[in-house]
Amino acid sequence: MAWDGEARAVLEVADAVKDTSAEAIERLRALGLTPILLTGDNRAVAEAVAAEVGIEKVYAEVMPEDKVDVVRRLQAEGRSVAMVGDGVNDAAALAQADLGLAMGTGTDAAIEAGDLTLVRGDLRAAADAIRLSRKTLGTIRTNLFWAFAYNVAALPLAAAGLLNPMIAGAAMAFSSVFVVGNSLRLRGFRAAA
Repeated sequence: MAWDGEARAVLEVADAVKDTSAEAIERLRALGLTPILLTGDNRAVAEAVAAEVGIEKVYAEVMPEDKVDVVRRLQAEGRSVAMVGDGVNDAAALAQADLGLAMGTGTDAAIEAGDLTLVRGDLRAAADAIRLSRKTLGTIRTNLFWAFAYNVAALPLAAAGLLNPMIAGAAMAFSSVFVVGNSLRLRGFRAAA
């Protein structure tokens, strides 16, 4: 700012990095993921933010359509890509990613394009969502194994007359109880503190 031909003040406008961002990146790394910063911001700002939160790989000054190309390139390398975004400029890349995580505090376009909306505007919720999805898939696999194991073992034995049909029926019922009980364990999931 200046008046009377003399500089009187300098204003600096910048997005502040959230206090929880470095912790969120650490949590994502702990899950075996490789965080990458993909942004339209200029390189100097992007590298400063990346250094502050602990991200090593940075794609800066990337136009929205080029974000899609970066996601496709990573997928072509055989990587599964999870993209977290909150703006209109992220929508196409969110749709292209294997998992699009839209921040609930972002734009409607990003929310519509994402596979999952993180209600909190906190990146740590992305790590929690991935942890929960991994637990859910593990539970599904366990349920399928035991449901088939009970039925594959009991039904042929009952059909061959080697097992009382009532016991085979009880095994089927128990497999259903086991599946429901095992699934209910997911209710105990808690976000990392």
